[in-house]
Amino acid sequence: MPLVPSICLVVPVFNEEVQLESSVRAILGHCRTMGWEGVEVMVADNASTDRTAEIGRQLARTLAQVRYLRLERRGRGAALREAWLASKAEILGYMDVDLSTSLDCLESLLRPLIESQADIAIGSRRHPESQVERGWKRSVISWVYQALLHATLRVQIRDAQCGFKALRRTVARELLPDIRNDGWFFDTELLVLAQDRGFRVTEVPVIWRDDLDTRVRLVSTVIEDLRGIARLRRERRMRNAFH
Repeated sequence: MPLVPSICLVVPVFNEEVQLESSVRAILGHCRTMGWEGVEVMVADNASTDRTAEIGRQLARTLAQVRYLRLERRGRGAALREAWLASKAEILGYMDVDLSTSLDCLESLLRPLIESQADIAIGSRRHPESQVERGWKRSVISWVYQALLHATLRVQIRDAQCGFKALRRTVARELLPDIRNDGWFFDTELLVLAQDRGFRVTEVPVIWRDDLDTRVRLVSTVIEDLRGIARLRRERRMRNAFH
């Protein structure tokens, strides 16, 4: 790989006292084995009420490559927005704290950005080369959601919501001010705006397994996604009406 630019990997968390430290250390250890000594890991805490804050601050005090960011409001999108804006790294990424996506996939995610082959890289559980362990219910919901995105917004991406993404800081600075959602729909809105503005988005295969202790509430997330899709359709129609 060419000379590695500065990289910030964000780990958004809410009440993750059990696995936070082990996951952060696993990420740093993997980056060291890849020779990426300058990678920064930023813990973005969504107003946790357990010992997450204490553990995050302790990690930041003892490990030079770790930063801790506290937000007093909930929402993965809000956490990513604040963390990415706070970082000066050239490449910004994020992954779920449960490491559902294997760290062995990290090089594949970052390589297209490091080699200037893409503006945004995303993990895709629907990529033909992906290895996925997932319950049938979530698989069906994901398939329906992607079909809906394609039908309503002509989204060409196969997996908008995998928690494994990276993008250039210049791209983030352009897109983030126009993303309105602060929750789970943040990822989809980011990708829809990127597609509409002609940014290069590449999907990479992942090794992925379901987290049985996930904090995602399916019903409320589905409702949020449907509202988000309807809003983006309205906004797109309004933009087209003025052009």
